[in-house]
Amino acid sequence: MALTKVTSGAVSGLATSATTDTTDASNITTGTIPTARLDSTLDLSSKTVTLPAASVTAHATNPTKASIEALGIDLPAADLTGTIADARFPSTLPAISGANLTGIETVTKSATAPSSPAAGDMWFDTTSGTTAMKVWSGSVWDQMSNVSPEFVAATGPDGAVGVTDGDYKYHIFNSSKTGSNAFVVSNSGDADGSNTLEYLIIAGGGGGGGQKEWGSYYGGGGGGAGGYLTSTSMTCPDAGNHSVTIGGGGAGGTNTTQQTIIARGTQGSNSVFNGVTSIGGGYGGDGNTAGGNNGGGGGSGGGGGGRNSTNPGGSGTSGQGNAGGNGLPFGGGAGGGAGGVGGNARAGGTGTASNGGHGGGGLASSITGSATTRAGGGGGGAYSGGSGGNAGSGGGGAGGNNDQWGSAGGANTGGGSGGAGKNSGTGTNASGGSGIIVIRYKFQ
Repeated sequence: MALTKVTSGAVSGLATSATTDTTDASNITTGTIPTARLDSTLDLSSKTVTLPAASVTAHATNPTKASIEALGIDLPAADLTGTIADARFPSTLPAISGANLTGIETVTKSATAPSSPAAGDMWFDTTSGTTAMKVWSGSVWDQMSNVSPEFVAATGPDGAVGVTDGDYKYHIFNSSKTGSNAFVVSNSGDADGSNTLEYLIIAGGGGGGGQKEWGSYYGGGGGGAGGYLTSTSMTCPDAGNHSVTIGGGGAGGTNTTQQTIIARGTQGSNSVFNGVTSIGGGYGGDGNTAGGNNGGGGGSGGGGGGRNSTNPGGSGTSGQGNAGGNGLPFGGGAGGGAGGVGGNARAGGTGTASNGGHGGGGLASSITGSATTRAGGGGGGAYSGGSGGNAGSGGGGAGGNNDQWGSAGGANTGGGSGGAGKNSGTGTNASGGSGIIVIRYKFQ
């Protein structure tokens, strides 16, 4: 390009002849023109600037930082703001493949927990009523709850959970559990009322009485129902594993030809959770002319065994159950239930009181969303020609008729078994039903 002018002095590097034409480029020798010989500003407004072709092409097809710099353009950071137009991006982004991703933990989606997990492994539990993300702490699967920390968050045994009213979750325990299989609390909630648990705790039912011979056989007493406790105000325990103990049903009494052998039933076992204990149902007394056993005390009392005179039933535990009925000559009294006392032996058939008493009724609970009756007493056994007592509603067993055993108490109802009827054979009467624990809480 041509220079506009030189303001003063000689141009360094020009030929020295007097005829030198300073407008002829051939008369300007090589060298450097000192800055002082030039104007401080070059006027290129009427000039043509030619840029290197390679730089122009590279910038036009694929503008990069390097191509911009090749043009001699220095863009200040303040000018590099704004939004890049969509047209500058490809219409389709490249697909992301799992093979191209590294350092991402695998998440198992299943209703069954992964086996042999390592600390930090994640599992999305798809169990109905749970559906939550969990992480293995090294000893337990902790639920990663998306609910407010003011509410309780916990897990229970697989296959025994559900939701009621949309906001409440319940856990059913049909057998004893410890450690990570028990009631596992990950968040115990706030103390403003949202940290409370509702529970139903029922112990094992008592076993109905058998008989022992001393000239004749008589009806055995019915077993009492397991203790029945329920509340809506238990404070949720701290985070961690909390054991659950389910009481088993008491064994039924034996039938024997030896007067010295005890033929009464066995008391049911206790159920326990978080310091609350429900007492096992009382045993049913045996039938014996020499003085059959009284009914045993328990959550509900067992019925008295049949004999020649009154044989009283056992008493129930206050707030957990009711007393058993009396055994009268020949017939056995019934076991008490959570909702009512056991009936006394009844007159009829051969003898003055040959029929077994009717079992005491249980109580209904809607803790799982629908009303279910549990903890009924067992009916008393009958003498020859009489009828056994009816089973108490809620899992109680019916009393045996002539030459029949009593019926077993219902599993996980805490029902007492029925007393044995007059029976000339030997053996063992039916057992009481096992207990149950249900825990319910607001979780969102």
